Amino acid sequence: MKGIGFLVLSVTLMVVSCGQAQPSKTVQLDTVTTAAPAPALTGPELEHYTSLTSHFFDPILGGRFNGSVLVAKNGVIIYEHYKGFRNPTRKKDSLTDHTAFHLASISKTFTAMGTLKLWQDGKLDIHDSVGKYLQGFPFPTVTIQSLLNHRSGLHNYVHFMDKPGVNKHVLLSNADVLQYIINHAREREVFSGYANRHFEYSNTNYALLALIIEKVSGLPYPDFMARTFFQPLQMQDTYVYTATDSGRSMDSYYQNGRQFRMEFLDQVYGDKNIYSTVRDMYKWDQALRNGQLFTKGVLDSAYAGYSFEKPGQRNYGLGWRMLFIPNGKKLIYHNGWWHGNRTVFVRMLDENATIIALSNNDYKNVYSAKRLADLFGDYRQGNESFDDEGGEPTAGASGSPGSVAGTSPDSGTAGEPPAPKPVAKKVAHTRTAGHVRHVVKKAPARTSHPVAVHTAKKKVVQKKKVS
Repeated sequence: MKGIGFLVLSVTLMVVSCGQAQPSKTVQLDTVTTAAPAPALTGPELEHYTSLTSHFFDPILGGRFNGSVLVAKNGVIIYEHYKGFRNPTRKKDSLTDHTAFHLASISKTFTAMGTLKLWQDGKLDIHDSVGKYLQGFPFPTVTIQSLLNHRSGLHNYVHFMDKPGVNKHVLLSNADVLQYIINHAREREVFSGYANRHFEYSNTNYALLALIIEKVSGLPYPDFMARTFFQPLQMQDTYVYTATDSGRSMDSYYQNGRQFRMEFLDQVYGDKNIYSTVRDMYKWDQALRNGQLFTKGVLDSAYAGYSFEKPGQRNYGLGWRMLFIPNGKKLIYHNGWWHGNRTVFVRMLDENATIIALSNNDYKNVYSAKRLADLFGDYRQGNESFDDEGGEPTAGASGSPGSVAGTSPDSGTAGEPPAPKPVAKKVAHTRTAGHVRHVVKKAPARTSHPVAVHTAKKKVVQKKKVS
């Protein structure tokens, strides 16, 4: 690949569990170089990073932000801030380190790694057809891997089930999504007709992965996640939302303070519906780095890019968004957007640094947290445009690798053909990841020093605040 600065390898990955060798399969791997553990930050170095991070976030948190932020490097939390209330309108119940936010699409990172854990343990093969695990699934060419990397050809259930004929007075389940696909298999609004032809970000993929996890593990998805990840990692404030959690889950809000109400799509999980805190998410980040859960081969598979129809920086792995920077750097991240919940999870593997920002009042500027990556390495985010949600920019603007004209692995509706009936604006703006494009203006002239980038951003945000 030209202009990317990374090497894509085709190798044979063999996972051994309990003495049983899993059948070998050729998969596309991008070898991730793991640096030796860096010493913990102390003294002047710690003060340096803390000062610059505070300088970066002060204008962001000085606005309408209602949420929590955590930044860490080398195992040390260098910045942690909580601003606002569980109900930002009534200003009741201050946010704390135990306040769990709906992660929205960041939930996909858990679903993906849960699937890969079963693969690592020899309980499934990601190259198998989905129909092997989900009875009645009508498309034999769709594999588990194509669900993971959004190349299945399945369109977004959030779109094709929001139509007349679907009872919106009853909360949908994952099984309902599967049954709808079975019943409407011939409809192009459900399936493009081709698997693994192009990238198309689709929540349907991860709703089905949750069902596969349940089928293979014999456990409900919430229990599997708790036993496999949350409990072993002592993520005590993290859970998968079910109807029994309605009393403890935090609501989300429109920009004007009006509360989002429960709707018929809100109980499907796998693509969303994991609640967590910034501290618990940091535990998740560290567990993925220290070899506690996964072999290097499995992580290499997760962090590889699978969509190269067009040259560009943006790509998608198995549950992870990524940027392949022309200088050879790779940025691993995922954003989220569901109702008023907007979330950011950015991971710099080379520098052992992490940025986590969670908000529940539809605060779009939370996605600017990704720009802080320039403090730790040359990720060139200071002069890059980016978008809401699910961090899914529409394609083309940056030459992103994509599937069809005007789509990319960072596009929430990538590859989505025009529906027979246009989706109401209410859907596009309130519950679907990646519909509204929001480009933050580029910083002034490029500078090699992170502080200059942060100072420029501060002035821009403050100007917006005044206006």
